[in-house]
Amino acid sequence: MKRVLIVIMVLISLPIFGNAQKINWMTFQEAVELNKTAPKKIFIDVYTDWCGWCKRMDQTTFINKEVVDYMNENYYAVKLDAEMSDTIVFGGYTYINEGGTNGRKGTHQLAAALLQGRLSYPSYVFMNEKNQLLTVAPGYMEAKDFLPVLQYIGTDAYLNQTFNDYIK
Repeated sequence: MKRVLIVIMVLISLPIFGNAQKINWMTFQEAVELNKTAPKKIFIDVYTDWCGWCKRMDQTTFINKEVVDYMNENYYAVKLDAEMSDTIVFGGYTYINEGGTNGRKGTHQLAAALLQGRLSYPSYVFMNEKNQLLTVAPGYMEAKDFLPVLQYIGTDAYLNQTFNDYIK
């Protein structure tokens, strides 16, 4: 009887978890390439594997339905591991990770450039449709606080007003 109940519970829960929407994450190179033919703003989640708050963003904010829907509609969403070893060519420069010391992986040059040397994780980089840096927002944010930031940039409200005026 217990097995039957477990099977029923699993079958009932499958539609809930199976239909969960996700952010369409892509690489930095994919986003830049897509911007050539179908321009959108680029959102970059700069993270590390060891960052607890980065993992919390993935488990909470980045699965919120409103955040997922808005992100997928208005941005090319990029996950950028700040300690990756990939070589990335962008804007006429070649970015690498020269490696760390004392057993550390080292910081990728593109992550350091995008974060303007302020290596704090998680951090979120916003770029316009011309792949130009707009701003960087550091730190964990709950969905209720994060969505207005996405909308502020996504609607181009940042061109005409401060964020504080926008959220009023």
